[in-house]
Amino acid sequence: MGEVLEVSADVAGQPGAPAVGEVVWGIWGHRSEAVVPAAKLADHVVPAGLDPLAASFARVGAVALNGVLGADVHLGETVAVFGQGVIGLLATRLATLNGGRVVACDAIPARLAIAEEFGAVETVDVTAASAAERIRAATGGHGADVAIELSGTYRALHEAVRTVGVGGRVVTAGFYQGDGTGLRLGEEFHHNRVEIVASQIGGVPWRLAGRWDQDRMNRTFLRLAADGAVDPVRLVTHRVGVGEVEQAYELLDERPAEALQVVLDYTEN
Repeated sequence: MGEVLEVSADVAGQPGAPAVGEVVWGIWGHRSEAVVPAAKLADHVVPAGLDPLAASFARVGAVALNGVLGADVHLGETVAVFGQGVIGLLATRLATLNGGRVVACDAIPARLAIAEEFGAVETVDVTAASAAERIRAATGGHGADVAIELSGTYRALHEAVRTVGVGGRVVTAGFYQGDGTGLRLGEEFHHNRVEIVASQIGGVPWRLAGRWDQDRMNRTFLRLAADGAVDPVRLVTHRVGVGEVEQAYELLDERPAEALQVVLDYTEN
């Protein structure tokens, strides 16, 4: 998100075009300044009353929302969310708002604590217990109705498959790399007829394509934030200048438990 400094004379004053001085949200890469087509910022002024910092979550919020849309959560269903990083925590909150009873799974206790703040009814430290076994025990052996996998690890994907019950759905919103080490498809996946749904921000679930698109997901997330239904700013742990980016990456790589959302701040450069 950033402030509009100049508007071309041929678009100034047109419906939807932002005015000089307004704070807008959008996608223009990590840079201090950008020249952006007016159409790309049409109606992208940060909603009144919303902390502008929350607007920087429009994209990642849409990723989380897309995963929840793909999960097709129904009221009262058990939803296991694997990975409680920024997008996982947002998915936990959105699935809760959608009526799901969320069980949050992660290896970092501090993130599980925030998951409880965001509405998770139970948490599982995956370094100490099997999420599948815990959730099956809590549901009388039925398992979760749906799982959303956001860690991007094959072992977590396998555990998500083990967690859902017969005919359950696993939404894969993480980015998986390399060979599928740890993922076995000859056990619960096969016998329980588990459905695996790929969720990627470039498109919405096919059944919603006539009504939803990426822009609607962005706007929906920001409206929820403006209404106070979700608090993305709570997840910001660090604001760094561009000259500190190297140290920020070292932090994320070496001490991930100390950071959640790291925001690049160009205002002092």
